[in-house]
Amino acid sequence: MKKLLTTGFMLAALSFAPAMAQQPQPFNPDPAAVRAGTYALDASHGKITWTVSHLGLSRYTGQLTDVQAELRLDPKAPDQGSLRVTIPLEKGGTLDADLDKHLRAADFFDTAKHPEARFVSTRIERTGDRTARVTGDLTLRGVTRPVAFEARFNTAGVHPVTKRYTLGFDGTATLKRSEFGMGYMVPAVSDEVALHLAGEFQIVE
Repeated sequence: MKKLLTTGFMLAALSFAPAMAQQPQPFNPDPAAVRAGTYALDASHGKITWTVSHLGLSRYTGQLTDVQAELRLDPKAPDQGSLRVTIPLEKGGTLDADLDKHLRAADFFDTAKHPEARFVSTRIERTGDRTARVTGDLTLRGVTRPVAFEARFNTAGVHPVTKRYTLGFDGTATLKRSEFGMGYMVPAVSDEVALHLAGEFQIVE
């Protein structure tokens, strides 16, 4: 019996060996190893999560989804990179239907007149081994103002599902909504909005 079990384990290991050999190479967190090129955001893995203070009692959160973005990147010259982002303001939400309807109204995003926001980078400055500050112009509700966010490179490699070379980033930023014409209920609902950015970019082939 022991010999049969041993033989069975050996056969099972041999049957798994070809599949294991075909596994994609692990992701590489070294930004210097990133492939230079043009990347498109995978919209299903690209979201902007915003948070505001509600009367000082709680932190209230929502998301903007279906974000479209193009990233041009060369690890040997990161300051020469660029980022262009389009954000549909009718997408995503807070999981509260009444609040989502109000957010689309004139007190806030006014999506009837301004259905999307845009960000165009003007400078990318490396701040650490895996971090950078991205500065650019944000156009929201017809107002264009400079904003900056802190980006952190996570890792890169061939995605095991899509089989495409993919980069992963997170980012943080803050802005004042009143500067974009959304001063409704300030300061009961905080003027400062905290943003968390998450994105997976796939190389354009």
